[in-house]
Amino acid sequence: MKIVPLLGRILFALIFVMSGINHVGGAGADYAAASGVPAANIMVRLAGLLALVGGLSVLLGYKAKIGAWLVVIFLVPVTFAMHKFWGIPDPMAAQMQMAMFMKNVALIGAALLIAYFGAGPLSIDNKS
Repeated sequence: MKIVPLLGRILFALIFVMSGINHVGGAGADYAAASGVPAANIMVRLAGLLALVGGLSVLLGYKAKIGAWLVVIFLVPVTFAMHKFWGIPDPMAAQMQMAMFMKNVALIGAALLIAYFGAGPLSIDNKS
């Protein structure tokens, strides 16, 4: 069952690696600006760097506890800045943003578990 933490890390990290690459390239900056994020072009790229580095760290199991904290640092402000479902008048749009908000809360929980327990046996961190 040593493979279970590895599979979990891969599945968890993919969203951060993929979105990190996109954000470092500036994708989403217009949406962030429209959501009121100051200096959106810079902030999106910095957030993307956090997501990418944290995601790669967790994926590889190299300094995964630190990488998981980078993911938390990425997710907390993004969750509250970009998924403000409580301020959206359209019920369908509010429901979608609430789902995204709760998804991010769950990802924060998973990142905290990795930050506490580490990468698991099949990782660079645990290479003997």
